[in-house]
Amino acid sequence: MPGWHLYELRDRLAGLLGLPVLVDNDANVLALGEHRAAHPNLRHLVVVKAGRGIGSGVISHGRLYRGARGCAGDISHVRVDAAAERPCSCGNIGCLESVASGAAIAAALRGQGIEADSATDILRLVEDGEPHATTLVRQAGRHIGGVLGIVVNFFNPEAVVLGGALAAAEPLVAAVRGVLYERCLPMATSELAIVAASCGPDAGLLGAGHAALRELAAEGGLPALPIIRT
Repeated sequence: MPGWHLYELRDRLAGLLGLPVLVDNDANVLALGEHRAAHPNLRHLVVVKAGRGIGSGVISHGRLYRGARGCAGDISHVRVDAAAERPCSCGNIGCLESVASGAAIAAALRGQGIEADSATDILRLVEDGEPHATTLVRQAGRHIGGVLGIVVNFFNPEAVVLGGALAAAEPLVAAVRGVLYERCLPMATSELAIVAASCGPDAGLLGAGHAALRELAAEGGLPALPIIRT
């Protein structure tokens, strides 16, 4: 993120607010929320956020996996053939996000003379049966599925959960599912659930709340909370 690299954002906010602060990315809190609220019995999940950008959170052995430097699950900047030499916001070229994100789809639609500025506009066009929007969303799903195929073969999760605004577009979910069944080992997909997120826009809030409560409990700020499954 230009201008924010290594900036101590959490400490700065905590000092300004006089409150404990926990900072995490949107894909991670989405993964936490979906796991705790919708899939608490599963131990290994990949939760994808497909909206204006693309990201994913990884649940391993029932816990959020962040990796050595906190960037585990960053599929958005994996190179894909369809992106060719297209520049990405990260400064590289050929990234998944440059062809499969909501921002990329909206830009492609505007290039065809179709008004679209947000994921909401894209969803409206798909629901209205606009053929260019439907084709671009389906292609985005195939691009995302191609990257996830590598992840599924490598990580062998129990479920791939598709969240974010674009996950409400059935052509995207169907395309991801089709590519995963096509490209992954039968052993990896025989019991793999490939589903849209259950919690909608609340998933991130649920995950952030869960993370904050766990952080406070770990620091002794409140007694450890029981895990209640309904």
